[in-house]
Amino acid sequence: MATGKINVSVENIFPLIKKFLYSDHEIFLRELISNATDATLKLKHLTSIGEAKVEYGNPMIEVKVDKDQKRIHIIDQGIGMTEDEVKKYINEVAFSGAEEFLDKYKDAEKDAGIIGHFGLGFYSAFMVADKVEILTKSFKDEPAVHWVCDGSPEFSLESVEKTERGTEIVLHIAEDSTEFLEDSRIRELLTKYNKFMPIPIKFGTKTETLPKPEGAKEEDPAPTQEVDDIINNPTPAWTKQPKDLKDEDYKSFYRELYPMQFEEPLFNIHLNVDYPFNLTGILYFPKLTNDLNIQKDRIQLYQNQVFVTDNVEGIVPEFLTMLRGVIDSPDIPLNVSRSYLQADGAVKKISSYITRKVADKLTSLFKNDREDFEQKWNDIKVVIEYGMLSEDKFFEKADKFALYPTVDGKYHTFEELENTIKENQTDKDDRLVVLYASDKESQHSYIEAAKAKGYEVLLLDSPIVSHLMQKLETSKEKLSFARVDADHIDNLIKKEDTAISKLSDEEKDKLKEQIEGVIGEKSSFTVQLEAMDSAAQPFIITEPEFMRRMKDMQQTGGGGMFGMGNMPDMFNLIVNTNHELVGEILNTKTSKKRERLINQSLDLARLSKGLLKGEELTNFISRSYEMIK
Repeated sequence: MATGKINVSVENIFPLIKKFLYSDHEIFLRELISNATDATLKLKHLTSIGEAKVEYGNPMIEVKVDKDQKRIHIIDQGIGMTEDEVKKYINEVAFSGAEEFLDKYKDAEKDAGIIGHFGLGFYSAFMVADKVEILTKSFKDEPAVHWVCDGSPEFSLESVEKTERGTEIVLHIAEDSTEFLEDSRIRELLTKYNKFMPIPIKFGTKTETLPKPEGAKEEDPAPTQEVDDIINNPTPAWTKQPKDLKDEDYKSFYRELYPMQFEEPLFNIHLNVDYPFNLTGILYFPKLTNDLNIQKDRIQLYQNQVFVTDNVEGIVPEFLTMLRGVIDSPDIPLNVSRSYLQADGAVKKISSYITRKVADKLTSLFKNDREDFEQKWNDIKVVIEYGMLSEDKFFEKADKFALYPTVDGKYHTFEELENTIKENQTDKDDRLVVLYASDKESQHSYIEAAKAKGYEVLLLDSPIVSHLMQKLETSKEKLSFARVDADHIDNLIKKEDTAISKLSDEEKDKLKEQIEGVIGEKSSFTVQLEAMDSAAQPFIITEPEFMRRMKDMQQTGGGGMFGMGNMPDMFNLIVNTNHELVGEILNTKTSKKRERLINQSLDLARLSKGLLKGEELTNFISRSYEMIK
């Protein structure tokens, strides 16, 4: 196609429609059914205000496939059109709308999120048909008309006999689009785009089993009858008022949305606002694991009950894209690019409204049934922690309901935690130190050492908790988090009284040299000599909090900002200078025995830290048996 300013004229509009919309040509059915729905709802409005002197009745939209004749029929019982209206809305408005659309977006990429978003309406029919007919009779007392166009600028328009009010569109399917003559393909599209349209959509018939008549024998087959197959639910749960829905209605709708989900949602949030924008919907909290991968079943976006997309980034705050459900708003501009959407003022208001509603719902759930909320915490914490990290307003509200579980299964809000540990876990610099473990099993000995001091230990094991701790430390005064294996317990919460070492400075220098000589220069351990209680272990391996946390953050995004590349594991080997065994290492006469004592002590420390594996573990076990002998 030539570059530059092209005047998209009627002569070349059809090939352009084919070219531009080819990748999205399945949306023709959504567009035509949307038009049929609009025509039906307009009639409903005109009859309700007395402008249309006809019976509205119980209209439906019917889709019929005639495979032999290669035709698709879309029939409505709506407002219909007069000859003048066909000339105006089909020949003039639709053509000019199509031209304007193509002119505006002719340089856009096919995947820019533009194509098929209510841009072309009626003329999308030419993506799949090489001839289109319209048979229509207005609700006004005027003759019916028949419009035919074969995809060229030529069309014919004449009066015709038609007794029923409404419009029938007949598509003569092109050779490259015969997939749409398969019932299964049409059913798939109707289910995808029109599952919740407000007017019943009939597609064929189905067999319904009737109750057996009185006196029928058990072996007699039950009678059946053919009934219209209505493929949509015109009044889905989100279109109703929350007061008219029970818990089972919400669960039933969830199953309707996600038929392949066999686990019940934890709870739902019903959205319903008409000022300063229109928005309805239902969001569900599914059970979430610590896996941060995007969920397969995503939130679905509708415009007046017509499915648009399940790519809701920019409309729904990012942390809530892990939820499921439906959002329906006529106020979201859908025929523009996603970058425009994200900058749109109305969309930003919608996003912050949804954030607020979710926070309010979580607050009320916590207040009304705390025990139930605690039981669900592990299944919802990833969403809440992510929200606290990414949305400041949500962070403020979450202070009331975000929970901090302990290794013993107790749950505290931050305020409760602060009150519980303030007296015992404030260090000499008046800083509150929150101790936590990420794995109860592998950090067991460290947890026990903290408990022996009367300290509370949290269990924080979600993948983004390092980021959250960083945020809490910067937003609250005199607070620090420390994992129980980050240092010896006395160093994690430093008090005024420090133990006195039994060794002189010269002895300490000599001991450090001996240990470093055995573990080698290339070791990942930094040797630190500490005067501790003689009952504490002789060798303790710790992982410095800052370095380990940066590594954790890097693995879930964000650590890269510190310019550290792929950070290696770093450990401190803390040697208790007051332990009897350490004194023996220093005073041992033979280097062989000293080496054996150091290796054995180091391996025991590595074992308690989960660092002894493979060949080294095998050697340690063999050496231990030899020592027993």
